[in-house]
Amino acid sequence: MDITLIVVLVVAFALFFDFTNGFHDTANAMATPIATGAMKPKVAVGLAAILNLVGAFLSTEVAKTISGGLIKEGDGGVLITPELIFAGLIGAIVWNMVTWLFGLPSSSSHALFGGLIGAAIVGFSFGAIDYGVLLSKVILPALIAPVTAGLIAFTATRLAYAMTRRYDGKPDGRDGFRYGQIFTSSLVALAHGTNDAQKTMGVITLTLITVGAQAAGTGPEFWVIAVCALAIALGTYMGGWRIIKTLGTGLTDVKPAQGFAAETGTAATILASSHLGFALSTTQVASGSVIGSGLGRRGSKVRWGTAGRIALGWLLTLPAAGIVGALAALIAHLGPIGITIDAIIGIGVILGIFLRSRKDKVDPHSVSEVAASGQAVKIKRNPKPKKVRK
Repeated sequence: MDITLIVVLVVAFALFFDFTNGFHDTANAMATPIATGAMKPKVAVGLAAILNLVGAFLSTEVAKTISGGLIKEGDGGVLITPELIFAGLIGAIVWNMVTWLFGLPSSSSHALFGGLIGAAIVGFSFGAIDYGVLLSKVILPALIAPVTAGLIAFTATRLAYAMTRRYDGKPDGRDGFRYGQIFTSSLVALAHGTNDAQKTMGVITLTLITVGAQAAGTGPEFWVIAVCALAIALGTYMGGWRIIKTLGTGLTDVKPAQGFAAETGTAATILASSHLGFALSTTQVASGSVIGSGLGRRGSKVRWGTAGRIALGWLLTLPAAGIVGALAALIAHLGPIGITIDAIIGIGVILGIFLRSRKDKVDPHSVSEVAASGQAVKIKRNPKPKKVRK
């Protein structure tokens, strides 16, 4: 197969993965403000899309982790081929689509890493992976970040309720937090753009390096940043309503102060990790923050059954995407016909999952029960004290 054609194919599938990343992770920023009624669903995803677009231009440190660290390419390493990158993308896309179908907020980041790792191992054996980078910038952040975000959200929730204790036992007057959520959820969306869009930038940059179109060790070019930013923004605007339902009401009943605290914890953790080049999962961070806020509010309940399902999805993501990526790589080794088979199977699976999802469609109108939790905590002005007649 002509090298230009395979590069175009890789870029196309990478951008489609970026698109799935967008609708898969919209819930990270917007599930809680939708749940509390701070923003209407379509307004929330529109705002998130714009901020994801802007955030994608703010940093490239995570992209460099993927394009020049996770897989030992270049001098002293291996020369990973576009065919293997293509196979890794298929593994990531298939797993993203499967977890989206079941409404599981799994990690798009780990799906991408798993697919690439599985394909690289098939192509060059286990020595192709830089396990130091994998441990320090992928696995350890995945363990530490959700706990860190949860602790921040727990502390922020406690502080928020302590500072507004005068409203205890009265109609909920903590309406300021609902307005605050507009700011904090916007910050999460911006942070998501700075972290997640870069992963696709890294994949495309790695592909360009492998074919000699770009020097090894360099960061993504401007056109790569631009198209990746547009793809993730468009995906974000599509909503990802299934996962919004799970994060909005599945883990705990979110009140405005909780939502504000959860988003604060999520944004702080993601922005810090992006600065350090840690390619963490924003989904794991957001889920940890929601759980932490649920534990922080007295009288709230965390649905540990749902949390367990989500955690199982996290554990399966790397190996599952890796297995799919490895199988796709084995087929890709057949040459041009293998690439064609991979593309046909990948597109067929995507279409099959999409058609299956139409049987139990979830859209902005279907998340009414998510917004209904906002009605349950709808802010009312404290009634004026009645005058007592003498």
